[in-house]
Amino acid sequence: MNKSELIESLSVQYGLSLKKSEEVVNTIVDTLTAALRSGERIEIRGFGSFVVNDYKAYLGRNPKTGEPIEVKPKKLPFFKVGKELREKISR
Repeated sequence: MNKSELIESLSVQYGLSLKKSEEVVNTIVDTLTAALRSGERIEIRGFGSFVVNDYKAYLGRNPKTGEPIEVKPKKLPFFKVGKELREKISR
């Protein structure tokens, strides 16, 4: 499922216009993004949690030339599935 399919599903299931459904989905995504950007942890009970992992700089290599290159530090989002969702999928 992609974002447009989620918007359409929300529209059909709750009788909302596509525009209103898009606003709802965009608000949720923007709010989650802002929380992660500010370093907060997000937990949605029964679904899972999102955290931002910090990765230190390290020396990598260019796969084409084999030449060593410095990889800069970065932050990446990480999702950990919740117990309820894991159980629902495993059935």
